[in-house]
Amino acid sequence: MKNEYDDEKFFKEYAKMPRSRDGLNAAGEWSQLKPLFPPLQGKSVLDLGCGYGWHCAFAARQGASRVLGLDLSRKMIGEARARNTAEQIEYRVCGIEEYEYPKNTWDCVVSNLALHYIENIERVFQKVYQTLKPDGVFIFNMEHPVFTAGVGQDWIYTKAGTPQYWPVDNYFVPGERSTHFLGCDVVKQHHTLTQILMGLLHNGFGLEAVEEAKPPKEMMCIPGMSDELRRPMMLLVKAGRK
Repeated sequence: MKNEYDDEKFFKEYAKMPRSRDGLNAAGEWSQLKPLFPPLQGKSVLDLGCGYGWHCAFAARQGASRVLGLDLSRKMIGEARARNTAEQIEYRVCGIEEYEYPKNTWDCVVSNLALHYIENIERVFQKVYQTLKPDGVFIFNMEHPVFTAGVGQDWIYTKAGTPQYWPVDNYFVPGERSTHFLGCDVVKQHHTLTQILMGLLHNGFGLEAVEEAKPPKEMMCIPGMSDELRRPMMLLVKAGRK
């Protein structure tokens, strides 16, 4: 399976991003995602698409007893092992769709900016539900349907080069979207809001929080950040196993 994150050029560009250099505090969505986590003391946590392992390290600092971070990218897992280690953290090169999802195993499953690469998202919801313990929670952040339905996932610009508006097309046509990201051609999957939220409800989850990411005030001085208030880029959801 092709994985852009193992492409040398792509990975070097990804490493330059603020969230890659500085971790969770440089991620615009963290101020909204962090409060969604339940108390993790003594809990088991599964991270789907763990990247550099920032959320795994967060869980370990919160007192989680066991943390497993999965990522399809060998380069990502290598970086996670170099940056975010703790005795209770295990990292594994494994795709979200390939993991075995043992029943009644995890107290908390988290996924950050990974599910928009998954074609059959409802199948993942089914597997996550079965692997959660009773009263377990599923917390994820993915690209917002308005963002994935964007034409080329980019603005329409004025002649002066400033963003004029965000075009949306074929919103109700789920499936593959090709875009250009960090100098590489990247394939993502578009899912409607109905598919995402009803997919959770149809598979036994109860919705506990649904939020659209907005950058915090302290980040508004960053160039281009004010444009993030013009359309939603990320969708944050907390769902509980009923």
